[in-house]
Amino acid sequence: MKTYARPLLMILAAVGLAASIASLYVHYRLYNDPAYVSFCDVSETVSCEAVLQSDYASVGGIPVAAFGAIWSGLVLLLAWQGMASAAHAPAVAGYIFLLSTAGLAAVLYLGYASFFVIQRLCLLCITTYVSVVGSFIVSGAAASTPLGALPARIGRDGRTLLASSTGTTVAAAWVVASIALLVFFPRAEPVAVGATLNIPAAPTETLTDVEMAQFGQFLDAQPRVDVPVDAGGARVVVVKFNDYQCPACRATYMEYKWIQDKYRDNPDVRFISLDFPLEAECGVGSIHPSACEAAVAVRLARTRDLAEEMEQWLFLNQAQLTPDLVRQGVREVAGITDFDEQYPRILEDVRADAKIGIDLAVPSTPTFFINGIQLSSMRPIYFDAAIQHELNRVSATP
Repeated sequence: MKTYARPLLMILAAVGLAASIASLYVHYRLYNDPAYVSFCDVSETVSCEAVLQSDYASVGGIPVAAFGAIWSGLVLLLAWQGMASAAHAPAVAGYIFLLSTAGLAAVLYLGYASFFVIQRLCLLCITTYVSVVGSFIVSGAAASTPLGALPARIGRDGRTLLASSTGTTVAAAWVVASIALLVFFPRAEPVAVGATLNIPAAPTETLTDVEMAQFGQFLDAQPRVDVPVDAGGARVVVVKFNDYQCPACRATYMEYKWIQDKYRDNPDVRFISLDFPLEAECGVGSIHPSACEAAVAVRLARTRDLAEEMEQWLFLNQAQLTPDLVRQGVREVAGITDFDEQYPRILEDVRADAKIGIDLAVPSTPTFFINGIQLSSMRPIYFDAAIQHELNRVSATP
């Protein structure tokens, strides 16, 4: 392995650097575009957004991916320039081994948080983990210089690295890039009260009669369950199990808005949103640490007829929500100044919604039930078609 240690370490570091930069790109887009859906969101379980929006994804407001990029860049620099000389390669491999040991400790912690606490997988994060573990193994095999001798060699080996103009240039570029990344990478700032989501227009596509018939057959073949909600006299009831820190819930809120507007004045159709916060305090999970507070905030805002404004504010600020920020938002949006005093009482109502979802074995958010038929998020045109199918079905029923 020693013969191939340098190119292997360079490849591993380059892969880790690319994955870290891609994670930073996702962070940046989430900060700046509430409608953004990550390219590595494969499912509810395999979701970069879910992991990168968790409390474990940043330190002091700085994305962990920034530290991953800095680490990968340093390993790449050492492998490329420091191991170019056969005389210095064993010692430099030792330095990389020490860096990889520290990186491995971080990876074990973050991996545990991802797999067992958040219970979501981030493909970009896993790629970084593989890079760190691989670097640990390869550098450990190539480091023939005793680790105890490395501190006395640092100054001499550093001067050797900087003796070449290429080494000096690359090292200076790494230092400047690292400082710039930590200082200038944008922090998420709360969106001002009054800002609104960029709701997309209704799609222009339509379904053919054949497509409608096939979709109707699919719906008729699905089992129906009793969802214990008040239909309010409506004959078609659309229930959404919602989490305000769930990126897919935000996406469907925006994409289906025109559908709700379409049926707003139709007494036969009723839309109901039930809270299903993925937070332990609400009895569901622990992935979203501010989801219970967000659900309570909307309920409190509803007493002032400002629920929709509160929902939009939460979705606009989804990437940086904290319990304190939710308190600030409900105070600014709805004028609620006694959030903490009302919280325990309203939280019981949220838990009651969550209990309904648990009893129905809701697998994830958002999950929809249209007249008891369980549906995941789908293209808006099909979601509208499902409502229309149910309207036609109940109208034909004596």
